[in-house]
Amino acid sequence: MRQVKVGIIGIGGMGTAHINSIASLENCYVSAVCDIDAEKIKEFSAKNDIPGFVDSDKFFKEADVEAVIIATPHYFHNVYAEKAFEYGKHVLTEKPIAVHKADAESMIAAAAKHPELKFAAMFNQRTIPAHRKIKQLIDSGELGEIRRINWIITDWFRTEIYYASGDWRATWKGEGGGVLLNQCPHQLDLLQWFFGVPTKIRANASFGKYHKIEVEDEVTAFLEYPNGATGVFIASTGEAPGTNRLEITAERGRLVYENGKIEFKRNEISVSEFSATTEQRFGTPAFWNVEIPASSSNQFQHRDVIEDFANAIINDTQVMAPAPEGINALEIGNAMLLSAIKDKTIELPMDSGEFAVELQKLIDNSKFTKEAPAGTVAEEDFSTSF
Repeated sequence: MRQVKVGIIGIGGMGTAHINSIASLENCYVSAVCDIDAEKIKEFSAKNDIPGFVDSDKFFKEADVEAVIIATPHYFHNVYAEKAFEYGKHVLTEKPIAVHKADAESMIAAAAKHPELKFAAMFNQRTIPAHRKIKQLIDSGELGEIRRINWIITDWFRTEIYYASGDWRATWKGEGGGVLLNQCPHQLDLLQWFFGVPTKIRANASFGKYHKIEVEDEVTAFLEYPNGATGVFIASTGEAPGTNRLEITAERGRLVYENGKIEFKRNEISVSEFSATTEQRFGTPAFWNVEIPASSSNQFQHRDVIEDFANAIINDTQVMAPAPEGINALEIGNAMLLSAIKDKTIELPMDSGEFAVELQKLIDNSKFTKEAPAGTVAEEDFSTSF
């Protein structure tokens, strides 16, 4: 069986997890790694007998790789992706694909010059069976026209030592944002995958409300869609126990996804038809209670994205999570943050340059000093955070 030679850029928590995932796959293997930490590279290479590089230019010129997985801090995702395309490498990048829309536009334009190369993003929650079932129900028309969306996603709880564990975390200069850019790209991707891109966004955000950080750790946003549907998106890293509840109200009824279950109260006839034809002043459509079977978990979701990426290279097929689609989720998150900063409604498509300017102002005006971790950072299974 053909195996794709993969290079990993960034061997921190996520990069190491991807290396472990690849070890269980038959269609690819790690042929080189790259990281700015020379000691980490030296130790890893000696232990695993895999070539290691500290200099990224040398990595791209000399490493025997066909594809790269980018698992660096956010600001380097587009930088290394564009460099990889120059050297003829397939790319799988961690989320978000970039920090802001302007950088995403640049990397997508670079990818377009090399249509023969696969360009995927680690939108691993697309592999979860329940998410795929919801997508199917929407696309098939089973729900009818969407009228309202409400997503409360507050189970991304994070501790002080989490934020203190990396100099780049939760800073404008190092990460470029908080819950919208680090945790919620998964839900923002699913949001646009399910419902498309809204036309207007109005948001409120709190910066360092629950943690000693300078970026947003709580967001409430109001969304408007082309067909008149509305949505509310609530996210936080400061609530415990948190909630993950998606409610979709549509012509054919109401679907709720929570606690691993999809429940659909399906109207026997559509809301519009019942309203227009009934002789009852206070009646409501009869409905069926339907519990839709679909697993809410997939412990191998990162591995599955990598396996799909390698298969796409081998068989020249489409990847399950095309990275260019990542600009939609990024734009939604950028628009929420811009709306909160400027206290105004943002119309989409948004001016990518406007947000880039505002982000640079936050970087330039920052006086935030990151505190060192208080105590030892425990070794943990990061998958428990999903």
